[in-house]
Amino acid sequence: MKLASRFASHSPSLRSSSPLTDEQIRAVAPSIFAAEKHVSRSDRYTYIPTGEVLTALRKEGFEPFMVCQTRVRQDDRRDFTKHMVRMRHATQVNDAEANEIVLLNSHDGTSSYQLISGLFRYVCSNGLVFGDTFSDVRVHHKGQIVDRVIEGAYEVLDGFDLVRERRDGMRAITLDTAEQAIFARAALALKYEPDPVKPAPITETQVLAPRRGDDVRSDLWSTFNRIQESLLNGGLLGRGATGRRMRTRPVQGIDQNLRLNRALWMLAEEMRHLKS
Repeated sequence: MKLASRFASHSPSLRSSSPLTDEQIRAVAPSIFAAEKHVSRSDRYTYIPTGEVLTALRKEGFEPFMVCQTRVRQDDRRDFTKHMVRMRHATQVNDAEANEIVLLNSHDGTSSYQLISGLFRYVCSNGLVFGDTFSDVRVHHKGQIVDRVIEGAYEVLDGFDLVRERRDGMRAITLDTAEQAIFARAALALKYEPDPVKPAPITETQVLAPRRGDDVRSDLWSTFNRIQESLLNGGLLGRGATGRRMRTRPVQGIDQNLRLNRALWMLAEEMRHLKS
């Protein structure tokens, strides 16, 4: 078990190689077990704690392996703020690349229940979230929430056959050095908006550098994974706008992580289309 590094250092988060217990989850993300809705919510807001949904999903064979909640400045929102749970179905837990359901919610009105396709790569603890091509189920705080979330979880699970097909397609595509550089340049532009006065602090070569032997391949899937890990996890030595040496930071916050993750996947998909 270890703290997830891809969120801001102050954001409580935990990832484990085995299913998390309620006690472990509560210690880092108490908003999942909020005793009631935030006072700002009206009577029309159907309050069902994420913990209750979590219990129902466990009965369906889904287990939590990672949790996180956002850091908030207002003390009165800390136990109600947006949180994320990444879950795997019992039938897919032991794969080298495990399919995951990413569950988002809050109890202060900042988020509906949202379920997104995800993938967890064991070799680098690097969680990928797929783009708009795949399942993205939203359940508003009205009516039979638990039943709808369970239905949504299975909708996401059914979509993984298509995910596997796209992943295998990327593995079958080889990128030459110039194409890898183009991919990396476009990925840098997603995180650091292009600006001739303030260029990206790191280079294409840095984000393409493999961190382990398994990634020293030129296929599109390996290239994508190297770039994704470099941009999300940070830690690369670069130069700021003034020329001072600096080290890149991990992507901060749940929303920022998901946004960049999905944008990178969509970029990889476009490269796959161009090369197919």
